[in-house]
Amino acid sequence: MVKKHYVEGYDNFCKFIENFDSQGELVHIYFGGSKLPSGESWCDDCVRAAPVIEEALDKTQYQGHFIYVQVGDRPFWKDMNCPFRKDKKTKLMVLPTVLRWNQPQRLEGDQCEKLELLELLFTDE
Repeated sequence: MVKKHYVEGYDNFCKFIENFDSQGELVHIYFGGSKLPSGESWCDDCVRAAPVIEEALDKTQYQGHFIYVQVGDRPFWKDMNCPFRKDKKTKLMVLPTVLRWNQPQRLEGDQCEKLELLELLFTDE
């Protein structure tokens, strides 16, 4: 069963990860634009990717932790000095990004809209 976690902003993400214990389970992190009052992200690519990511989690019967991180508003993200971009562990260049934490596997941009790629990413092989 997937264990979902939700984090908003860089400082909260850093605190969460610092204190997080995955107990040896897989950890995937989704980075997307923060939500507007409408409940949707300001990032159109993130809006398109979200239902596909949920479908892949369900279809693969993902066993592990899935952390949703809202990176902030558009101006914060677009700033080339955004800490998510500068962080050596996240190395974000594109939203949305889904990555396997502390591993090289990642999907970026429109790759996050491809069910087959997400299914491969969510398997533990």
